[in-house]
Formats: sequence, C-alpha cells, structure tokens
Amino acid sequence: MGLAVLRSRALAGMEAPEVTVEVHLANGLPTFTIVGLADTEVRESRDRVRAALANAGFAFPPGHLTVNLAPADLPKESGRFDLPIALGILAASGQLPAAELDDYEFAGELSLSGELRPVRATLAMSVALQRGHATRRRGFILPRMNAAEAALMPDARIFPADSLLQVVAHFSGKTPETRLPRFIPEYTTAAAESIGIPDFADVRGQVHARRAVEIAAAGAHSLLMVGPPGAGKSMLAARLPGILPPMSDDEALQSAAVQSIAGHFSEQRWRQRPFRAPHHTASAVALVGGGGVPRPGEISLAHHGVLFLDELPEFDRKVLEVLREPLESGHITISRAARQTDFPCRFQLIAAMNPCPCGYLGHPKRACRCTPDAVARYQARISGPLLDRIDMQLAVLATDTDALAGTANGEPSTLIAGRVARAHALQLNRQGKPNALLSVGEIDRLCCPDPAAGTLLRAAIERLDWSARAYHRVLKLARTIADLAGTACIGSVHAAEAIQYRRALSAPVDR
Repeated sequence: MGLAVLRSRALAGMEAPEVTVEVHLANGLPTFTIVGLADTEVRESRDRVRAALANAGFAFPPGHLTVNLAPADLPKESGRFDLPIALGILAASGQLPAAELDDYEFAGELSLSGELRPVRATLAMSVALQRGHATRRRGFILPRMNAAEAALMPDARIFPADSLLQVVAHFSGKTPETRLPRFIPEYTTAAAESIGIPDFADVRGQVHARRAVEIAAAGAHSLLMVGPPGAGKSMLAARLPGILPPMSDDEALQSAAVQSIAGHFSEQRWRQRPFRAPHHTASAVALVGGGGVPRPGEISLAHHGVLFLDELPEFDRKVLEVLREPLESGHITISRAARQTDFPCRFQLIAAMNPCPCGYLGHPKRACRCTPDAVARYQARISGPLLDRIDMQLAVLATDTDALAGTANGEPSTLIAGRVARAHALQLNRQGKPNALLSVGEIDRLCCPDPAAGTLLRAAIERLDWSARAYHRVLKLARTIADLAGTACIGSVHAAEAIQYRRALSAPVDR
C-alpha cells in the first residue's frame, strides 16, 4: 500500500499546464478509479494500463486504486496520461523505485502489449516544461516517435523510449546500459530542404502578376488575384512558398507548436513556412478552429505562413467574414461555455477568384454569358469590409498565345527569393517586423513619401474614395516596393505602383 506522485502535462490551447498524477493504493475491494475532470480517452486508460502491465510481466496490485489528476478543475484529454499512470501504479505497489520520478515528466499512450505510441502536442509540452522550471530542468520521457518534435525546444532534456519496460529499466537499472539515452537532435539549426514546391521558372508570361506576388512575399501582404479560368492564379499561389523569406527561430518554433497541437507536425517541414489551402466547402469552425476541446483551424495552421483560398466567392459568406478580425489581430479566441482558448494566426492571405460565374467577363476572346445582376451577386459574396483588408487586388489576364506556345523562360524561384530575403532583412533591421504589420504610428514614421509621391497619393484618395485603412495599406505597400528597390524614401514611382494594386474588384473585369 502506498502513494506515488508523478508529473505530466495537459493541453489548453497553446499552453500545456502541469498536471500532477497522484496514484494511491489502499486496502479494500479491487477498484480502479480515475478522478480529476478526465474525459473518455483518459478514463479508458484503465483498461489499457491494466493490459499493458500484465503483458509487460508486472503484477496489477489488488486493492483500492485511486488516480487523481490535479488540478481538478483543468480538463484532461487524450491518452498521454497512460505512461505516468502505469508508472505510478508500479511505484505505489513497490514494483518501481520512486526516488528519481520527480526529476522527470512523462507523456505517452500505451498499447495493450506495453509499447509506447506517439501523442500530439509534445512540442507544446516541452516548451512549457522548459519555460516553467528555470531553476530546475526536469527530463521529459516520451515515445520515441515524438522525440524529434519535442527536442525542437532548445536545451530540452528529451529521453525517448519504445516501451513501458524500457522506462521501468531506466529507473530500476544500476548500469548505464539500462538508462535511456538523451535524444540529440540533428536539424534544429538549419532549415530542411524545400520539398515539393514548384518553381517560378515554370510560369509563362504573367510578368505583372509575378511582380505582384514578389511584392506580397517581401512585405507579407495579402493578395487577391482576379482573372479567367486557366490564367495561372493557382499556379502562382502554389509557387509562393518557394520565395518566402526564411523563418526566424521563434517563428519556426511557434509554427511547429501549432502543427504539433493539431497532430500535423512533420520533421521534413521544419523551418518551412506552412501553406494551407482549404476547400471552399470548409466550415467556419474548420477555418478558425473549435470543437468541444478546441483545436486550431486552418488560419492557425497557417501561422507565419500562407492561407490560400481558391475560388473565393464559392466560400460561404459567413465563413469568409470570420477572417476579418484575425487578419487584423493575428490571433483568434475560441469561446465556449466552460472555457476560452487563444490560438495565434498571423497568416498571409492569398486568394483567387473568377470575375463572374462563367469566368470570362472582360476576356479578350471569349464572351461572357452572365447577366449584370449575376455578376453583381457573384462579386457581392465578398463583403466590402473584407475586401478593404486585402492589401493587393490584382487582375490576372489570360496568357497571350505567343507566351503560352513558347518555352518557359521566367526567373527561377531562387533569384526571386534572394530579392525577397534582402527586402525582408531590411524591414527586420529597421522595425523588427514585415511592413504589412506596421501600426499607424509606425506608418507615419517609416512610410513618409517624398513631395511628388505625396501629391500622387492625395489625388488617389480623392478620386478613388479610399478609407483610412486602404490609404495606410497603400503606404505600407509602397514601403515594400521601395525596399525591393533598395530606396530609403518612397518616391512617386513606388507610390504609383502601389496605387494600381488597390483597384476596386470590378476594375479588372470591365467589358
């Protein structure tokens, strides 16, 4: 009869609060009770743990067994508590020495044979463990398949294991051969090679559109491409990840943590900006996140990367409207009756659409079959407030015959990426963030046009009836264009190019 205390982690949005796993074995009728606001997955661990202990050769102790997951008011979910519960039972029954248990935290799901299965969000747990114990660094014992993910946190003490027997041998053995070796990552200091990202050299023609995509990449600006079917909108968007600036250490860690929470982490994608392209049938919950136990949605999975919405008007209008606040704030709060959960969502919105239902409004060679009312209804699916939040609105015209029939001779992505990286580095040195994230005060200080550019912008405000938001977005866009040119001051050439990217949605599709 006895008591054992171990440490693990729960999950609450991006946070992984510490959970104390208390296992008490007392005299009485054989029972096995788990308390502490455990959901179905955690309660089912009773059967998994019982079978795993038996198949690993351990005796399941008779008596009244109580497992308490503290704090009691914090919801607990998933099978990550299987390993600490099993070790606690062994320690409480005297089958495992308890001397070193407080020096580690544990997470892992058990199979019925006692093998350890991977769990999600181990990076979030590793981050919380390191940041929560500045004076005492606990080790983290977890399934081997999660080791590379958890070790992304610098200085984390990760000890991977394949089975319950290996973990028990770590605490019971007296020789170095029985101890779990610390995991040493091999890829935390360098980015993985780009995998499956097509090259801009494949794009034929579309010089204007290629230039716009380069500007969007350099300043993290949102972009809407409007054009007929087959003009190359999706092709351009698919090549955007290949020219995006490199991720900083913090950006890479934050992005990987979100992927980890959703169970989508991949070692091959480390330090690659995410590219998410949900289908237009996606719901609002799929886009922003949610559920009984809130999970991140597509906008959070695109954190520090790109969210590509193809066929934008085909999305439900209510779904599109949920993007308005995250585009401005960079985070989303999911509220439920019992809890609130915050997820980051600093994403770059890239969207594409046809000008009308048939797609050929304004096409030089094909006639549009849509009525004016049908065109108006189609374009009205995108609200004015959402459109006002998109930095760039670009007309992507059909590729001419000569360019289409000729050979691909565009710039490769590596050359474009070099210019983008230099402009991005200039922005980080100047203000510590991309131009798209500048506040109003920073715009006034850093985006001052010269007299000729100022006159041009004032004329554009009066003629195009811009909102204050639209004017500020044009200034940030002009700042990015000047950065690509290596110019300290915003000139009239930079302002003029920025103005043409703020055309109204109907402008590219005039008959």
